[in-house]
Amino acid sequence: MASGSDRNPIIIGGLPSQVPDFDPEETQEWLDSLDAAVDERGRERARYLMLRLIERAREKRVAVPEMRSTDYVNTIPTRAEPFFPGNEEIERKILNATRWNAAVMVSRAQRPGIGVGGHIATFASSASLYDVGFNHFFRGKDEGDGGDQVFFQGHASPGIYARAFLLDRLSEDNLDAFRQEKSKAPHGLSSYPHPRLMPDFWEFPTVSMGLGPIGAIYQARMNRYMHARGIADTSKSQVWAFLGDGEMDEPESLGQLTIAAREGLDNLTFVVNCNLQRLDGPVRGNGKVIQELESVFRGAGWNVIKLIWDRTWDPLLARDRDGILVNRMNTTPDGQFQTYATESGAYIRDHFFGDDQRLRAMVEGMTDDQILHLGRGGHDHKKIYAAFKAAVEHKGQPTVILAKTVKGWTLGPNFEGRNATHQMKKLTVDDLKGFRDRLHLPISDKELESGAPPYYHPGRDSEEIQYMHDRRLGLGGYVPTRVVRAKPLALPDDKTYATVKKGSGHQSIATTMAFVRLLKDLMRDKELGRRFVLIAPDEYRTFGMDSFFPSAKIYNPLGQQYESVDRELLLAYKESPTGQMLHDGISEAGCTASLIAAGSAYATHGEPLIPVYVFYSMFGFQRTGDQFWQMSDQLARGFVLGATAGRTTLTGEGLQHADGHSQLLASTNPGCVAYDPAFGFEIAHIVQDGLRRMYGPDSEDVFYYLTVYNEPIQHPAEPENVDAEGIIKGVYRYSEGTSGSIPAQIMASGVAVPWAVEAQKVLAEEWDVKADVWSATSWNELRREAVACEEYNLLHPEEEQRVPYVTRKLTGAQGPFVAVSDWMRAVPDQIARWVPGTYQSLGADGFGFADTRGAARRFFHIDAQSIVVGVLTELAREGKVDRSVLKQAIDRYQLLDVSAADPGAAGGDA
Repeated sequence: MASGSDRNPIIIGGLPSQVPDFDPEETQEWLDSLDAAVDERGRERARYLMLRLIERAREKRVAVPEMRSTDYVNTIPTRAEPFFPGNEEIERKILNATRWNAAVMVSRAQRPGIGVGGHIATFASSASLYDVGFNHFFRGKDEGDGGDQVFFQGHASPGIYARAFLLDRLSEDNLDAFRQEKSKAPHGLSSYPHPRLMPDFWEFPTVSMGLGPIGAIYQARMNRYMHARGIADTSKSQVWAFLGDGEMDEPESLGQLTIAAREGLDNLTFVVNCNLQRLDGPVRGNGKVIQELESVFRGAGWNVIKLIWDRTWDPLLARDRDGILVNRMNTTPDGQFQTYATESGAYIRDHFFGDDQRLRAMVEGMTDDQILHLGRGGHDHKKIYAAFKAAVEHKGQPTVILAKTVKGWTLGPNFEGRNATHQMKKLTVDDLKGFRDRLHLPISDKELESGAPPYYHPGRDSEEIQYMHDRRLGLGGYVPTRVVRAKPLALPDDKTYATVKKGSGHQSIATTMAFVRLLKDLMRDKELGRRFVLIAPDEYRTFGMDSFFPSAKIYNPLGQQYESVDRELLLAYKESPTGQMLHDGISEAGCTASLIAAGSAYATHGEPLIPVYVFYSMFGFQRTGDQFWQMSDQLARGFVLGATAGRTTLTGEGLQHADGHSQLLASTNPGCVAYDPAFGFEIAHIVQDGLRRMYGPDSEDVFYYLTVYNEPIQHPAEPENVDAEGIIKGVYRYSEGTSGSIPAQIMASGVAVPWAVEAQKVLAEEWDVKADVWSATSWNELRREAVACEEYNLLHPEEEQRVPYVTRKLTGAQGPFVAVSDWMRAVPDQIARWVPGTYQSLGADGFGFADTRGAARRFFHIDAQSIVVGVLTELAREGKVDRSVLKQAIDRYQLLDVSAADPGAAGGDA
C-alpha cells in the first residue's frame, strides 16, 4: 500500500496570480523567450517547449496547474516501451483461435430453433486487451490468496468462454449450450458473467452497465481495508475493470472516482475499451470521448494512460516535426474516425492526409493497403503490455487505460465499425470465409458451407495450448475462477442474545436501537466481533450508532490528521487506519458496493466478513435495487437494515422519506430474506438464524433485510415458550384474546403490532370481540414457502400434497383475519391466497406526507381504531355482528376526521 508521501495529491496547485513579482526583469526574460520561440519556430514548437517545461516542473515538484487533457497520442512514447517478454507469434495464433471460437459460438446460438442471441463485436474489439492480461498479468488463486479480481465487460463473455475452451476448462458441448442454461443442462453457459449461475467460474456480475466500475473501486478499497485490519493479506491483489466507453455515461461509472484517488488505490486499474461506439452509434460523434474521459479521470486524481495508436504509426509520428499530424489527430472527431474504420486506404489518404501537403507527403511512399492498416493501439500486444505494466507499477494513484479499438475488429467489412454491429449476431458463409482468411485458420470452405461452422482447436499438444497453460501456471492458476475456501464461523451461544430478549423494561426504544444493542453484544465476541463491517451513508448518528465511533472507529487509510471538534465528548468522531466502520459519505451506491465487496469476501479472499449496512429504508431497494440484485448474483451475504421504515413513522420528513414499499421490492429479490420485526426478542431470533444460515456449517448464499423503525416503544421481554420457529418462518401468535365472545384474528408486522394489541383491547372492552394478535415477522417468507409448496404439488400430483406453513399455522384460528402494517396493502396481501378464512388488509397506500404520526395513521386508516372498524366490518360481512355497529364505530372514533386522532409520540429523524 502506498504511503501518504508516495501519493500524488489531487490538488496539484494553481497559478500564483495573487503573489507579487519580486523580479520583474527575470519574468520579462522568460516571456521574451516564449515570444521568440513563437515568432521564430512557430506555435507548435512553442507549445512543445511549454509542455516539456511543465513536465520538468512536475519532476522538480514545482506546483503547476494539472493538465486535464493531452495530445491525442499514446501516453507512453515508443522509446519508453519496455521489453515484451512474450512470444508474439504464438500469442497471435492463440488470439486468432479465441476470436474464431467466440464468434462461431454466438453464430451457432442463432441456429434455427434456438435463436438465443449473443454479442460478438465487443469482444472482437477488446480481445487483445484481454489476451495480454491473461498471458502476462491476471493472477490466479492457486497460491492460496485471492489472486487478482477481474471485472470482465459483460458483453465480452463469449471471448472468455472461447479461451476457456482452448484450455479444456469448457467443452464443445458447453459452447453449444451458450444461453441455454436449462435446456442444455448441465452444459449450459450463462449469457454474461453471472456467479450465481456459474459459481465455479465467474466472480463478479458486470453486465448491468455501470455496476462494474463502482464495484471494482469498492473491491479495491475492501482489499485495502481487509489488509489494514489484519484479516487477509491482499498486498499482491490487483483489481482490473474492463469497461466500455459508452458505459462510462452511467452515473455509477464515474460517480465514485474520487474515493479511489483520495485513498490512493494503486491496486486498481480501469481498462476502458474505447471503440468509440455505444450500442446504437458513436459515443461522441462530434467530439472525442478519449479526451473527455482523460479530463474527467485526471480531474478526479487518477493516473491516465492513453493507448491510441499501434506501432504502424510510430515512423509517421517520429517524422512529425511541425506537429501537423498530431494536430490532425487532435481535431478529427470520433465520428470521422469511425468512418475511416469502414472506408478504403484511398479514402483515408484523401480525407485524413489529403488536404495538407505536409501530411500527404508523409504517406507518399505508402500504399493504400498500408494506410488502411494504420491501426489502433488497443490491438497491439506490445503497446498494451507497456500500458498494463506501467499501470501496475504506478504508485499512489489508481490508473485508467484508455485504449482505442475498432468495434467488430477482424470480423469483416459488414461488422467493423458499423453502427449496427452490436446487434449483429450471425455471420454469413462469406463473412466466415473472410474471417477465417484474416485469422489464417486451417478450416476448409467445405466445412463452412455444410451446416454450422466448426470450432477450432489447435490440439492439446500444440505449442499454442502449452504456451497458454504455462503462462497460467506462472501466474497462479486459471482466470476467471471462483473458489470458496472460507470455513464456517464459530457462532456465539444463546447468552449473547439474552440482553435483548429481556426487553427494554420501562424505557422506550425504537427497534433500530434494539438492533444496535444486539450488535454491540455480538461485536464483543472475540472471533466474530472483528469480522463485522459497519456501513452507513453518513447517518450513523441518525441510527444511534455513534456509540461505535470511539471503539470500532471509522476506517481511513491516512488515520485522523486533525483534532476532532468533538474530541472532548465521550462519543467523539474517531478515524483510524484500522477502523472497522466504513463511512462512505452520502452515497447509497457507494455503501452498497462496499456491502457487496464485504459480503463476498468469503469467496474472494477466503475470509468471511459480516457486513451490516444501515440506511434510510426509502433509499435502499428503491435507489440501489439494481445493486441488491447484483449482490444476489455475486452470492454475497450480510445484514441490510432498512431503518426509519414505514410510511407513517418518519412523518416529519415527508413524501420522499416515507417508505411503505421496500418490503415489496425486497420480495422480488430471490436472494433476499426479508423480515419486519416488532420487538427486540424477534430481532434476536432473526439475527441468530441469519448468522447460522449465512456463516454456519451449511451456509447459504442469501442476505437478510430487516426493516426497523424510529418510533420508541416499550419492548416486552421474550414470552415463555416463545414460538421461535414461527418467528423465523414468518408468523406466530403473539397475544391470545382473553375476553369477548366473538372470535377474530389480527395479523400485524413491525410497528403495527402495538396498534393491533391496542385494537385487541378495544374490541374486547367495547364490542365483545375476542381477537388474537399474530406477529407476522415476514410476509415475504410466508409467501415464498407457500409458492414452493404449490410448485411441488403441481409437479407431484401422486405424492402427499404439501400445505403451506401459513395455512397450517392459522388453521383452527376462527376468522375473519384482518392484516395491518405500515406498508402498502400489497405487502400483507402476498399471503391472502393461503389464509384459511376471510382475509382483509389495511395499509398505507399512496404517497407519504409530513404530519403527526397519529394524523398519518388516521389518514391511511391503519391506527388502532381503524383496525377495530376493519375487524367489525369483516364480522358484519360474515353476519356475526349487525352492520349498524359500523357507523357507530366510525362516528365514535371519528375516523373521518384526521385531526381527531391522538398525535402520538413525536415523529423525528431517528
